[in-house]
Amino acid sequence: MSEPDQRERLKQLDAKIAKVKATNTPKPAQEEHYSQAQQGWRMVTELVAGLGIGFGIGYGLDVLLGTIPIFLVLFTFLGFAAGVKTMMRTAQEFQSAQAAPVAKDEEKG
Repeated sequence: MSEPDQRERLKQLDAKIAKVKATNTPKPAQEEHYSQAQQGWRMVTELVAGLGIGFGIGYGLDVLLGTIPIFLVLFTFLGFAAGVKTMMRTAQEFQSAQAAPVAKDEEKG
């Protein structure tokens, strides 16, 4: 083989190696950790919001109707259930978002 032909093949090989390294570089651990913390806080906020809204509706109904705090307890439980349901939906969304790149990599391999 001639010298220019080998140089061209080496350049092509270097380009392929650089391309593979660029696609397979792992994310910095700090960014991933920040993303996980952000997801956790989102889920906590959803639960607290559900509880707060349920508490507010129940308290408001009890004040308007002059009843014992039965609506407060009832709507607090309903708000908790709604918050948990929203949290579970968010967790499923995050799980499917993480599974999508893995499935894509398996198709390529």
